Amino acid sequence: MASGGSAIRGSRVGAGPMGEQDRGFHADRIRVSYWDALGNETVRYFAANLPDDEIPETIDCPSSGLPAGRDKENPPSVVKLEPYKTHLAYVKERRTEEEAESLLEEALQQLRVRRGKLSATN
Repeated sequence: MASGGSAIRGSRVGAGPMGEQDRGFHADRIRVSYWDALGNETVRYFAANLPDDEIPETIDCPSSGLPAGRDKENPPSVVKLEPYKTHLAYVKERRTEEEAESLLEEALQQLRVRRGKLSATN
């Protein structure tokens, strides 16, 4: 006969003399509802003795993935995504040659100043 441990058949491992109320299953809780921009309601339960400032104002709604807030009439807005830009749109945003040259000259000037400070301290 092989034995796998000291647990009595039918008992749960880790179960002891404590009841469920001692482990927190029946602790006093408050119900907090959150709504997202699509009208989905998500309910979270928090300990009744938890201060109001520790209860989050917004969460991520599990059904839509959008942010959800506690105000049903004014939920957080849907995140505005930037439209896909084509390569041409990026080319149009590039700097002109004059701007590029002035930026390069400014960066080189800053490096020269730093190098001068380093050589002066050595």
